[in-house]
Amino acid sequence: MDYEQIILSIIAHAGNARSLSFEALQLAKEGNFQEARQKISEAKEELLNAHNVQSDILHKEAAGDKYDISLLLIHAQDHLMAATLAKDLIEEFIELYENAFKNKKSTE
Repeated sequence: MDYEQIILSIIAHAGNARSLSFEALQLAKEGNFQEARQKISEAKEELLNAHNVQSDILHKEAAGDKYDISLLLIHAQDHLMAATLAKDLIEEFIELYENAFKNKKSTE
């Protein structure tokens, strides 16, 4: 895989993770907590894949391979960071929705 393909791979995995996280949020809003957690699990796998690609670049650079810092690489890093943050926050929202659903049922 060439350098540009590696960078695009990070963007693709991060984008998938972000989409899966927001799907999980929607499922939680609907009370489908098991499915929401499954989507979060899938998002975590996508983030792991992106992280592994990123780590590979870092290890190669540490071994002496030099890469240009391009706008595309910065864009990929931004996508990865945003997807990770979205996943983390959405996990918290899922927990809040689940607690709200439990509290609502206990008062009915």
